[in-house]
Amino acid sequence: MGNQLRYRSGQVQLIKVRVDSGTVIEAGDLVFLDADDVKPASGFEWDTDLETTQASFAAMFLGVAHQCSGNGDTDPVSVDVSPNSVYEFDVAATTYEVGDLMGPDEGSSELHDQQLESVASGGLAIARAAEYRGTSSNLLRVNFASAFHTGSANVNAQIG
Repeated sequence: MGNQLRYRSGQVQLIKVRVDSGTVIEAGDLVFLDADDVKPASGFEWDTDLETTQASFAAMFLGVAHQCSGNGDTDPVSVDVSPNSVYEFDVAATTYEVGDLMGPDEGSSELHDQQLESVASGGLAIARAAEYRGTSSNLLRVNFASAFHTGSANVNAQIG
């Protein structure tokens, strides 16, 4: 069920961010700030192993894209950086507790744009489970933690 925005509730805080002409972004993508423009998680450079890559991604994680940007487009896109909004995301099928830490999932040494998995520590996390799932599920409601919103729980979201 990828490539769609599944906003469910809460206050959204949209910011406008530049996009390079060769970058393709879908609504609902997890995006990071790469110098002065936004890119989807799949465009994040792999570093050694999944945990190292997740930690580096968390430090640059911006939020959830609300607009698409096709190849060749350079118009800025809206990205939600709010820690108060709730989205439903694809996840690795298992049970979840409220507050479980989540990071971007991967396949073949590339981060997924719209899928999360449980992570072991806050330094790897970009989201928390916002619901309890007592039976195995591949969809989960989550709150995100942007590294660029000082009100988020992202360990990198501090000024100074």
